[in-house]
Amino acid sequence: QVQLVESGGGSVQAGGSLRLSCTVSGPTETSYCMAWVRQAPGKEREEVAQMATGGQTTYAESVKGRFTMNWHNTNKILSLNMSSLTPEDTAMYYCATDRCGYELYEWAFWGQGTQVTVSS
Repeated sequence: QVQLVESGGGSVQAGGSLRLSCTVSGPTETSYCMAWVRQAPGKEREEVAQMATGGQTTYAESVKGRFTMNWHNTNKILSLNMSSLTPEDTAMYYCATDRCGYELYEWAFWGQGTQVTVSS
C-alpha cells in the first residue's frame, strides 16, 4: 500500500517562502503521476502542480513562477518550494499519486495534508 506523508507547512508572512515535503513509501507503479493539490475553506480543490515520471511538470497559472515541484527519487520525496507567498495561497496542501491517465479525483493515494497560512 502506497503511503504519503506531508510536512513543512506553517505560518508565514506575505512575500515569504516555504518548502513542503511529501515522503512516499510502499510500492509505486513503473509509470506514475504525482501532484500537489490545495484546498482553502469554502473553495474547490485546486491542482497546484503535476508531473509524470520522466515528464514535464505543469503548474497552475496562479503559482507559475513562484512554486517549483521536484521529485527526489533517491529518498522518494516530492517537494514543493513556494516563494512570494500571498494570503491567497493559504490552504491545506495535499500530495497525491497514482497511475497516469486518470482524472485527479480518481487518484487513489493521498496524504493527510499540511496547512499553509500566509498572513498579510
